[in-house]
Amino acid sequence: MPFRALGLGDRILAAIQDAGYTEPTPIQSAAIPVVLAGHDLIGIAQTGTGKTAAFTLPMLTRLSSTPAARRGCRALVLAPTRELVVQIDENVRAYGKNLPLQIATVYGGVGEQPQIRALRAGFEIVIATPGRLLDLMGQRFGDFGGLEFLVLDEADRMLDMGFLPSIRRIIQQLPARRQTLLFSATLSKEIESVTREFLRTPKTIQIGRRSNPAETVTQFVYEVPMHLKPTLLLHLLEDPSMNTVLIFTRTKHGADRVARKLEQAGIRTGTLHSNRSQSQRLRALNDFKAGTVRVLVATDIAARGIDVDGISHVVNYDFPMHAEDYVHRIGRTGRAQAIGDAISFVAPEDYDALRTLEKFIGRGIVRRKAEGFNYSAAPAPRAAFPERSGPARGPSRPAGRGRPGGPSKRPGGPRPSGGTQSGSWRPRSR
Repeated sequence: MPFRALGLGDRILAAIQDAGYTEPTPIQSAAIPVVLAGHDLIGIAQTGTGKTAAFTLPMLTRLSSTPAARRGCRALVLAPTRELVVQIDENVRAYGKNLPLQIATVYGGVGEQPQIRALRAGFEIVIATPGRLLDLMGQRFGDFGGLEFLVLDEADRMLDMGFLPSIRRIIQQLPARRQTLLFSATLSKEIESVTREFLRTPKTIQIGRRSNPAETVTQFVYEVPMHLKPTLLLHLLEDPSMNTVLIFTRTKHGADRVARKLEQAGIRTGTLHSNRSQSQRLRALNDFKAGTVRVLVATDIAARGIDVDGISHVVNYDFPMHAEDYVHRIGRTGRAQAIGDAISFVAPEDYDALRTLEKFIGRGIVRRKAEGFNYSAAPAPRAAFPERSGPARGPSRPAGRGRPGGPSKRPGGPRPSGGTQSGSWRPRSR
């Protein structure tokens, strides 16, 4: 089904064509007509399947086809992190480039004055994190009396981060007569409770399993003692096909330690966590997008909103504590039907979490051994980065697995052939 068949406006269709997209993804095909019909919506789909466009395209169509009832914000999008706010803003501006709509972003870590000026001016679309927006609303900035759309994006993450009280206080100040759209990668009991509180007789659209990662992501596990994880990481990164790698750690200090070790080994690396300033975080993300750095090391909270074409590998250096975090992490690769690999390091203390994850996603994850890697190495003395790396030879990619050239321009198509979870790793010749 082409985008034109969904009832979108001509100026928005022209922007979609300019962006190079020809057919909608399943979540877009299902959600856009529902939003255009004026229904509240619960959209559940895997990360990387096009949820942002699923609400942006029909929202822009409706805003551009009807005059504003009054001056002020007409559409409010709430998202959990600054990075995701910036990412949504980029999408809204791209799809709305032919429309006379003003867009403002509101988030912490930067000065308030430009955001205050935008709220005072009555920009039609506001994309915000709950904390900063609630702070500015408390200072009586922003007119939301004419609000038509409320979007809660990554709602599961906003609940995980403790934003529910802030969201409640914001919504109490919004008109009851509005269209509310909630999007999430998972549908937990907490999310279902929120939908009953904030939405009116919503339509529910669920694409794929509630908790299943994208099918284009090949998942596997390396069982490795804790003290050998740094050495194994360097060993794997000698493979040149691991050329755009996103690494997740559990803590901010852990991210810094991993990044320092990789830099010492001559691997260009960026870091993304909440101790970094907003300018540092944006620079790291932009360098990663541009290919200036090969590896980006991030924590879960900071990594929300990372949308980079062609991420070849996601590495769970620290195994996630919650199964939902695993789904979100590995969704950074295999986006829009491109292929990618998700590697998880599992130490003995992670076995219970691994079993819980496998029950959550309804499948086992393939275990592998890295050929040419010395698993019997003794622990090294503690240092700035706790373990010492030894000589390593990099593995090659399993047969038939090449790096994606970027996301498919036809999201939702069949998985490319050749992807397998049972291929073997072979050491490269020196």
